[in-house]
This record gives sequence, C-alpha cells and structure tokens, in this order.
Amino acid sequence: MIEICEVGPRDGLQNECKIIPTETKVKLIAKLIDAGIRNIEAVSFVNPKVVPPMADAEEVLKSLPKRDDVRFGGLVLSRSGLERALKTEVDFLHVVTTTSDSFNLRNAKRTVEKAVSELSSVIKDGAASGKGIAGVLGTAFGCPFEGDVPLENVLRVADKFLEAGCTEITLADTTGLANPIQVKKAVNSFFDAFGEDLSLGLHFHNTRGLGLANVLAGYQAGVRRFDSSIAGLGGCPFAPKAVGNVCTEDMINMFHGMGAETGTDLPSVLETAKWMETVMERPLDGMLMKAGIA
Repeated sequence: MIEICEVGPRDGLQNECKIIPTETKVKLIAKLIDAGIRNIEAVSFVNPKVVPPMADAEEVLKSLPKRDDVRFGGLVLSRSGLERALKTEVDFLHVVTTTSDSFNLRNAKRTVEKAVSELSSVIKDGAASGKGIAGVLGTAFGCPFEGDVPLENVLRVADKFLEAGCTEITLADTTGLANPIQVKKAVNSFFDAFGEDLSLGLHFHNTRGLGLANVLAGYQAGVRRFDSSIAGLGGCPFAPKAVGNVCTEDMINMFHGMGAETGTDLPSVLETAKWMETVMERPLDGMLMKAGIA
C-alpha cells in the first residue's frame, strides 16, 4: 500500500501570493479526507511575518474534524514553533532542517551542525509530549547555492534525528535537483545504514520535470511513503526557482495504472484538484485535470 502524505494545505499554499481563508483550507482538507487521504500536512508553525499564508495554523487545527484514522502534521523549524505546536492537537511534528550549510546560513542564519543540535532538543521535547515526530531533511539531493550535498552528510543528520526521537525520516528535494539514479542510490544507502524497517519518505518538487520519475525510482527502491500536493501546488519561499510539488492526482493515477493501491478514490481527488483551481483563480500544474482519467 502506498501512503500519501498530502502537503497541499501547507507546502502547496505557503508560497502563494493569494492568502487562502481558514475556512477554505479546512474545506480543502475535508475534501482530501473524503477522497481517502489519511496523512495530511495541514499547517506550519513558522513566523507569520515571514510566511503570512501560514499564520492561521491554530485556527485551522481547531476547525478540523477529529478522526482517529486521519493524521494531521505540522511543520516545525524552531523551539518557538514547537511551543506553538504543543498547545494544539496536531498529531505529528514535521521537524525540518536542510543538509546544506550554504542554504541554512542564508535562510536560518546557522550551520547545519548548529541546526541539528538545536532541533535535536526540539525533537526530544516533542516526543516526550507524546507527539509523533518526523524528521524532514531538505536539500537532500542538492543545494541551489553549493551544488552537490554529500550523501554522508544527509545520513549523519538522519542519524542524529533518529537518535533524538524521530520515528520517520523524509528526504526532501527542495528545489528539484534529483534524478532517478540518485534517488535509488540515496534510498539504498539509507536502508543499508538504518535497516529495511526504517520509515522512509520522499518529497519531490517538479522544478525540472522529474518529479514523478523520481517517485517511481523511490518506489522501485522500496519506499512506500511519498509527499505530494493537490493539483501540483507548491514551492518554497526560501528556495530560488522552486516550483510545485509532485501532483497528488497525477501520482495516484500512475500508481493505480501500475496496480499499486493507494487507498484513495481517484475521481474524487481529481474533482478536488479542479475545485482548487477555481479557488486559486488561475491554471494549476496538474496534468490529469487537463487530460482526464483514461
């Protein structure tokens, strides 16, 4: 079974100039749940002055349906983000660092080593509070400022995060630099280092048109958890030229065509994508909404 982590309500909307009302975000999440999505990155606990589209995290979480079969995640970048998150009913904390010093210094004013040290404490305290913790490692496949990021650096950060209390690791291709051979190598290295039981996820952007190809490479290497965004929405406000995430309905269509189960109803997901296009009032990047289901 493929597990989809839908990041549209967070990664999909954080880079948009148009501020989406809280009630519309809640309606989007409800539609995704109705379509069968059970893992949703719903909010981000970041500085609202820096990322205004994410300012209503607490209000969104208060308005979401309470269901035991749905997991709501929230992005955490700092101690202050953790403190906000612990006052809510968010299920999982997605604790993020990049693995490139150049990227981290430009956007967080700290080295990777410093970030890992600070966030390890955040992870320990989050886990002690009873929250699930996923470690998200950005620039895992390359940095827009310094190019290649050595795989051993990514493995080292993952090891620190797992030691601190993460139960999951997600490798994020922040600006779409990955290619399928690189993805297979990274996945194999992670399973070799941490064992086949590691809960490993992949997060790709479609910046250079390789999003689905990289998903397929990850699947062939043994990964079964993938981030995606409804209608291909997405982008990172801190990463130059970062475009949308892998499109949820396009990815589901690929997996269903391959005979892989996702637990979702593709026509319902597609209708949600089309509805989202009316919300954003502009054409979105998903392909299936243009071509239709075969």
